[in-house]
Amino acid sequence: MNFPVWELHWAGGGLLIALISVFHVYIAHFAVGGGLFLVLTELLAYRRNSPEILAYAKRHTKFFLLVTMVLGGITGVGIWFIISLVAPAATTSLIHTFVFGWAIEWVFFLAEIVSLFIYYYTFGRMGRRNHLIMGWLYFFFGWMSLFMINGIIGFMLTPGDWPVTRGFWDGFFNPTFWPALVFRTCIALMFAGLYGFVTATWEKHAPTREAMVRYCALWLLLPFGVLLLSGWWYLQVLPEGPRAMILGANPEIVPFLNGFIQISAVLFAGGLIMAVKMPAAIKRPMAVTLLVIGLLYMGCFEWMREAGRRPYLVYGHMYSNAILAGTEEAISEQGFLATSGWNRNQEVTAENALDAGREIFRGQCAACHSIGGPLNDIKPLTAMFDQFGMESMIRGMGKVHAYMPRFAGTALERGALASYVVEGLHGRKPATAEAPARPETALEIPPFDAENGEYVLLAWCSLGEKCISDSDAHLSFLPPGSTLAAQLVRRDPRPEIVTQGVKISFIPPAGFENPSKHVEFWKYAPSLVGKDLPENVSAKGLGLSGEMTLNEKNLTFVADGIPVLPYTDDGGVNPYPVFTIEARDAASGELLATTRVVAPVSTEIGCRNCHGGAWRKDETMGISALTASDVLARHDRRHKTGLLAQAEAGKPVLCQSCHPDPLLNATGKPELLNLPASIHGFHANYMNGMEDAQACHACHPTGPDSFTRCARGLHAEAGLTCVNCHGTLEDHSLSLLKAEKEAGKAKADRLMRHVKPRLVATVDEIAPRQPWKDEPDCLTCHVDFEAPQGDSAFNQWVRGPEGLYRTRSDDAGLMCEACHGPTHAEYPAVNPFHPDLDAIQPLQYQGAPGPIGSGGNCAVCHTEEMLDEFHHPNILGGN
Repeated sequence: MNFPVWELHWAGGGLLIALISVFHVYIAHFAVGGGLFLVLTELLAYRRNSPEILAYAKRHTKFFLLVTMVLGGITGVGIWFIISLVAPAATTSLIHTFVFGWAIEWVFFLAEIVSLFIYYYTFGRMGRRNHLIMGWLYFFFGWMSLFMINGIIGFMLTPGDWPVTRGFWDGFFNPTFWPALVFRTCIALMFAGLYGFVTATWEKHAPTREAMVRYCALWLLLPFGVLLLSGWWYLQVLPEGPRAMILGANPEIVPFLNGFIQISAVLFAGGLIMAVKMPAAIKRPMAVTLLVIGLLYMGCFEWMREAGRRPYLVYGHMYSNAILAGTEEAISEQGFLATSGWNRNQEVTAENALDAGREIFRGQCAACHSIGGPLNDIKPLTAMFDQFGMESMIRGMGKVHAYMPRFAGTALERGALASYVVEGLHGRKPATAEAPARPETALEIPPFDAENGEYVLLAWCSLGEKCISDSDAHLSFLPPGSTLAAQLVRRDPRPEIVTQGVKISFIPPAGFENPSKHVEFWKYAPSLVGKDLPENVSAKGLGLSGEMTLNEKNLTFVADGIPVLPYTDDGGVNPYPVFTIEARDAASGELLATTRVVAPVSTEIGCRNCHGGAWRKDETMGISALTASDVLARHDRRHKTGLLAQAEAGKPVLCQSCHPDPLLNATGKPELLNLPASIHGFHANYMNGMEDAQACHACHPTGPDSFTRCARGLHAEAGLTCVNCHGTLEDHSLSLLKAEKEAGKAKADRLMRHVKPRLVATVDEIAPRQPWKDEPDCLTCHVDFEAPQGDSAFNQWVRGPEGLYRTRSDDAGLMCEACHGPTHAEYPAVNPFHPDLDAIQPLQYQGAPGPIGSGGNCAVCHTEEMLDEFHHPNILGGN
């Protein structure tokens, strides 16, 4: 951070370092192994008394001299030049830490140059013994140069105890020193054979050519066994982080790991083939091809080694953007721009946001990312993000996936960086928020004869909003299937819940799409229920109309799994379809009572905020194919799955086929995190620190500006949000993850590592919970059913499903939701599509939108005045 940054744009992301260093390292290893090749080949000529082999050795020495001294020397200087410009902080650190090591290496290198020149220019002029000694000296100096460089390069990957001791020898003889030295020595010997193929195949004397090609093949083949063993040793001594990176935690390394393995087989096979007698016209192009493949081999190894350090330049000490480990918090407090001395802007303002973002990108991103270039191009990686998504991505860097450094800067700097990427690089202006246009909804309140009516029919949807995912051709994680419940009450001085001799049916509204238009999900729904289903019914066998089933345990008639969608036949959307509920005499069919109830259903799930794409329907809701494809593609990249290909082959992905989920009673793969814990836990790392319930509103249709606005009950009208009951996203996710961690699922700890609770001091204080089963308790605030004494029910779970608000009843069996309305739409609820849409039954039976029986309206069910409280304490107080 104390150096200026060379702005490369297209050639950024380490491209120049990669191109120069791989080429140089390929030659440098040849310079080591080839030195031994020279002296042993000369010795072979003497032992066989072969002037032809000796002549070949001299010609190969000239080739060796030109390649290693000219190309190797130029690229060696090029490396120092380019790393000084691209990574000056790391270069300075290496020089100051190993100044004497570099001095020793340069002495060995000087000795290499001198000995090689003497060896070449005295070939045939110096006595055999002295000439061989000069060859052995060159090899010794070359290998000692490798010895010194190996310690310094290995230090960057595994500094060992150096971060604590700052000792030269602790850094030099680091954990990977010896396995890397053996590994590189084997590679050097193999490359001697590869380069030898080039000169050997151009040997004019055919017998000598065949002999030397086979000789070179031995150099390529014999070290392979030791190479593999040292490679295994190399991996074993790596710390857990780099080893995981190399073995696939970083998806960018996987192609290079696979390439290294595959090229190993190709080189071995190539060495065997070259040993077979063939015309020179065939072997010469093969030799050149193998030489090029060797360059790719070296590139794969060096890429894995370099990328295995991520997110560091010096592992555990300096990040790839030159920020020292441990200074992130201080930089975030003071600001990156203020602590870096090479920026025009020292703070972010509305006027300089894009320019400041460009400088932040240059300082924190350009070390690894190019702009429109071939290496780690930032543009396709961020193509799906809007401002919100980009900021979320920046928040989460370095947390779940550790191969990127965490962002160091203020919230304003994070926003400026996001603006530069989204607007500056992609040209996307921030979208202007417009209030969604909602269709007018007619409201018809069924009649009720308060004087002579014999029955009261109460009905409700068990959830205040049934959210469903509708990109059926690609994925589903919230399948359609709403639940309506009803209780029939015979009015009397002592009212009775009627369960026998009656049939209660549900009738859909006109003008809503038939679910058969969305049959893709049902194609794989049988995997949950174990049977084939018609196209127009849900996984639980229900259609849009039918007869409810009696649940004798709670005296309730239930239709569980109605496949209603928020789409109308005319192409519009309406998340509040109104069903008609009828109670009839089972024998005669006489209509006993009727009412109407909304079955809230929405596809307004905000995946598009980070995964791109538009709303699927009417610019208001629905997961588009583009959004769903990006979700699957990112899952494939991170977890090495093939879900996108599966979906594109006509087999949509049901998330619960792998992830357990109590919502669908899906067992999935028990070793995996359950779906709610996985989704919330992952996103809590990217959407942390948001105000109040903003993180909730980003994904759920809960916000006051959302089209659906599912939080419409009494609590929402009083200003309460998701946070009051469920906690912030961080708290909510930790409660789910903690339960999974206690169940022995190690992946929970990975997601919890960087998530800090906000409503309690420590994670230890958070009570673990199971999704859909353990929920907030109404009586946490409404102690003894009194007016609320607080505004937070977080961390006080009802261990369900028994005792949950949606399953609880009074002593007479009357369900809480029958009188108070469903979760998130508690009476009196104000619906954005019509103020009274959620209050049909309170208006029908008592002419007021409050809870059934509130305000002294016991006469709804009781045909005489009630003086004693029965259903719950304080009921006569109107609460």
